[in-house]
Amino acid sequence: MTDITHSGLDLISRLSSPDNITLTSIPEIQPVALSNSRYLGVSGHSHTTRDSVGVLLCNLGTPDAPTPKAVRRYLAEFLSDPRLIELPRWLWLPILYGVILNIRPRRSAHAYAKIWTPEGSPLLAFSLAQQVAVAQQLDLLFPGRIRVGLAMRYGAPSVMTALEAFRAAGMRRLLVVPLYPQYSGPATGSVFDAVTTVLQRWRWLPDVRFIASYHDESRYIDALAASVTEHWEKNGRGARLFFSFHGLPHRYFMAGDPYFCQCQATARLVAEKLELDDSHWQVVFQSRFGRDRWLEPYADRTLIAAAREGLGVVDVICPGFAVDCLETLEEIALQNSALFIAAGGKALRYIPALNARKDHIHALTTLISRHLAGWPEAAPDWDETEEIQRGLARQRRALALGASA
Repeated sequence: MTDITHSGLDLISRLSSPDNITLTSIPEIQPVALSNSRYLGVSGHSHTTRDSVGVLLCNLGTPDAPTPKAVRRYLAEFLSDPRLIELPRWLWLPILYGVILNIRPRRSAHAYAKIWTPEGSPLLAFSLAQQVAVAQQLDLLFPGRIRVGLAMRYGAPSVMTALEAFRAAGMRRLLVVPLYPQYSGPATGSVFDAVTTVLQRWRWLPDVRFIASYHDESRYIDALAASVTEHWEKNGRGARLFFSFHGLPHRYFMAGDPYFCQCQATARLVAEKLELDDSHWQVVFQSRFGRDRWLEPYADRTLIAAAREGLGVVDVICPGFAVDCLETLEEIALQNSALFIAAGGKALRYIPALNARKDHIHALTTLISRHLAGWPEAAPDWDETEEIQRGLARQRRALALGASA
C-alpha cells in the first residue's frame, strides 16, 4: 500500500485552503439563495479575492466499510445511475430495490473484506495518494496557483463536496479529470453528469474544461509498458499477456460508445511498445453484470480456455483502472486466478495498477498541464505581485461604487 506522507497531506490542505491566497483575508463564503430561487449565490464576497483554478480528480467510488449495510448504501447510489443502467426507471428500480439490493450487498461485502486494508478501501487510499502526488507536482510547476481536489462519483468524498470546497476557495476555473483512461458513457459520462448537476445550482459559473479520455497518451502508454517490463524482469515472462478491461453492455457499443475501440487502442499501443507478437497478448473484458451480452471475449472464460490450452503461466494487467480496487485485487488476482489454476494453469500473475507510480503521476501531470494551457494561472509569465495589485485596484473601484469589500 502506498504511504500517504504527512507533508503531502499538508500540501493538499494548504492548496485547498483560502489561507493560501496572499491577498487580504477572504471572509468565509457561504451558499445563499434568494427566496423562490433555485440558484445558489455566495455571501461575503471580496473584490480582492484572487481567482483560482481547481483540478478535480474523480474516480468511481467505494463503500465506507466492507459490511452489507455500507455496501448496500453504495450499490443503491451506484446502480441507480441511469447512465449505468439504461432501462426505464419504473422497470429497473423495483428490480434494484426488490431483488438486487437484498442479495448482492452481502456477497459484495465478503469480496471487499478480502482486500480491505488498515488504511481502508484500496481504491480510496490509492486515489488519495494520487491526489497528493499530483498536487505536489503541479505546485512545482505552478506554485500556489492550482488546487487539486478528489471526488468519488459514488460515495464519499462526493462531487458536490469537492466542488463546494473549490467554490469556498474562490475557484473561477475548473478542470475535471475523470480517472478513466478510456471513455465510456457509464463511467466518464456519469462524471460529467454529476459535475454539471452541481453547477446547475450555481449562480456564478466557473470556466469549465473536461478531459474525456487519455487512452492513447504517450506517457500513459509508457508507464503501462514500464510496469509490465518491471514485472517481467522480476518474475519472468508469462506465456501470454492479457489486457483486462471492465466490461460494457454490447448494445452500448453498438449505440456509439467508443469504449471498446479505445481499449483496443491502448492494448495495441502497449503491445507495440513491448514489441509483442500478436500471439503473445490478448484483450479481454471482465465484470459483466446481468444476462445481456457484454463486450467480448469475457475474461473468465478466456482464461479458463487458456489454461486448458496448456498456457501454464500468464500475466494480466488492467489498464482501464487508474488505481487498484475490488475489480483488480479480488476479481482478477483472486477469483480469476483460482479459475485459471482450477482449469489446469500453474499461475495467473496480476500486474498492479499504475496507482501513484512516479511515471503515472508524471503522465497525469503532463496531461493536466496541457489542458490548463491558456488560463492565466498556467501562463509562464504569471506574476503574483501583479495579481495582488490587480486585486487591490479592483477593490478600490468597487469601494468607489459603493461596495463593502
